[in-house]
Amino acid sequence: MDYQVPQVEEIFFNYEEKLEKSFEYMRGEYALLKVGRANPKLLDKIMVDYYGTATPIPQTSNVNVPEARMIVITPWDKSMLGKIEKAILAANIGVTPANDGTIIRLIFPEMTEERRKETVKQVKKLAEDAKVAMRNSRRDAMDALKKVKNDKLVSEDSIKNFEEEVDKILAKNIEEVDNACKVKEKEVMSV
Repeated sequence: MDYQVPQVEEIFFNYEEKLEKSFEYMRGEYALLKVGRANPKLLDKIMVDYYGTATPIPQTSNVNVPEARMIVITPWDKSMLGKIEKAILAANIGVTPANDGTIIRLIFPEMTEERRKETVKQVKKLAEDAKVAMRNSRRDAMDALKKVKNDKLVSEDSIKNFEEEVDKILAKNIEEVDNACKVKEKEVMSV
């Protein structure tokens, strides 16, 4: 779409960027949800003291998923085993690490039906939070368009078209959130 005025173009750029960030945040949170399968992304936010620097576990070790419900962590430096084990315990991810002196195994238990339903509620809440953030971004974009209209930088007809475009973009993004939510729900409920 031709925005005619740099201010309007900037409004749409910022608006679409905020929508994308909301969607990416939701997808990142979905990746961290435990769904009865081993997901190495779960370790990305667990920090371990690596020679005086707080470092994510995947940057200190090889992380493999040899089975659907197991993660194997092989530290590059064997002296890190204890620190990694303590960091995992402190992170309280619901799995107790098994340290055999050379590797750490994380074995994820099967999810119960009740736990699956709780996780689905979390999935829906994350989707709803993303939609709320997107609607807030829409409100901000509409306010910015009103300011452009009051400054008489573009015609009222153009503003109407821009407002319709804002709503179309929002509808498309909310549809993407709903689709991602349905896919994640299906993943959680599949045994």
